[in-house]
Amino acid sequence: MSNGQLIDFERAEVISPMIYPPQPRLVVAGVKPNPEVEVTLVPLTYVSQPPYYGIQVVATTATADGPHVSQPIANVPFVAELDLEGYTGSEGVEVIGETKTKQLTMSSGEPEPARPPGTE
Repeated sequence: MSNGQLIDFERAEVISPMIYPPQPRLVVAGVKPNPEVEVTLVPLTYVSQPPYYGIQVVATTATADGPHVSQPIANVPFVAELDLEGYTGSEGVEVIGETKTKQLTMSSGEPEPARPPGTE
């Protein structure tokens, strides 16, 4: 996993702090495959603006030196964030994990209203 590997996520949402101009951020949460990895959001590169801008959830090993944790005693959660300036498609963004993706629609720079849990 030294070069980075796609991992799955449990939750992905676009938030917009109450500031002007709006500055939407993608927030992705889940469980690390092991405690030694660092999780980042990596935007894909496009020649022209796609309908949904792909953003990968990538885990990389923090370091190869030093002591290593053998097995996690409990699941280790992660939360990764990305400023979406320059990374939105004409419709929104698509979060890409190892075995699933999620499209988040945005309209005129504003994220769609949050839905209650369990209604997705």
